[in-house]
Amino acid sequence: MRGGSDLGARLRRWLDPRYAWTRGTHNLGLKVLALGVSVTLWVVATTDRRANVEQGFNVPVSVRDTTGSGEEKRATSNLSPSSVRVTLWGRPDRLRELQPENIEAVVDVTGVPEGSFTQPVTVTAPSGTEVRRQTPSRVQGFLDTQVTRTLPVTLGVASPPEASVPRYVVSPAEAQVSGPGRVVSTVTRVVTSPVALSAGAEREVPLVALDEAGLPVEGVKARPSTVTVRRLDTGELPVKTVRVVLNEPPATLRVTSVSVQPSTVRVVAAPELLGRLREVAGVVTYRVGTYTAPVNLSIPAGAQALETVSVRLTVERVTPASPAP
Repeated sequence: MRGGSDLGARLRRWLDPRYAWTRGTHNLGLKVLALGVSVTLWVVATTDRRANVEQGFNVPVSVRDTTGSGEEKRATSNLSPSSVRVTLWGRPDRLRELQPENIEAVVDVTGVPEGSFTQPVTVTAPSGTEVRRQTPSRVQGFLDTQVTRTLPVTLGVASPPEASVPRYVVSPAEAQVSGPGRVVSTVTRVVTSPVALSAGAEREVPLVALDEAGLPVEGVKARPSTVTVRRLDTGELPVKTVRVVLNEPPATLRVTSVSVQPSTVRVVAAPELLGRLREVAGVVTYRVGTYTAPVNLSIPAGAQALETVSVRLTVERVTPASPAP
């Protein structure tokens, strides 16, 4: 009973405004100081955490394959998607200095059978950051045996001026193309990027793998990736472009359609001969029907044509007119 009386007496004292004020202001300076120190310690302890922000990156996905201790040569194609969206959490200055290449996003296909696959992507955050989200968490692809083929290098050059006959050499003359077997099989040729060179100049140019339709093939690597193209000639030759004129058909035949390809040819000759040359005669054998035939060019002695010419013809027979009665 005594304990209950003491508690009631204490409550009544604190309900007295004068008593509460006296107790509340007792050692007020020390109390305010203690509160200030506590707030300061909390601010210092949480500053770094409160200053952190989030930032998103599009990170390319790399493939890890240690099947057979890495000695088994396999390649991945049709990776979809080829990058993942990664959201990192960290200090703004740390996030600003990061590039997508600094973030590791790996799909491990070790031991995965060849063919189509769906595998998780593991993202490793750089030091001082934390991964908050990644989208998507899995990617699809196709796993295949790695194949290497050796192909000749085809020269690709810009159209030369009409008054020149440039000659080029490519070094090396062959390149290896490697990648997934089903992708490498679509490569039909390896060409140099188009290049324009002055007489006697050379330049290192990249190689491009093309398919049958002449489109670049993605997912293959060329070795070497570049070749040296050198122009051998030291100057311009006397060249003139003239039109091709076909011989007339026999009187018994009539040409209803004609297409000469090309309609002009470049002729190399001495300047005085080129000055007199206006056209080149082309001889073709006419027959009934629609067909493509070669054109034999009649070139003056001492001159040479740089192109071959063909013609697409539609020829019909002429019906003789009936004699008058």
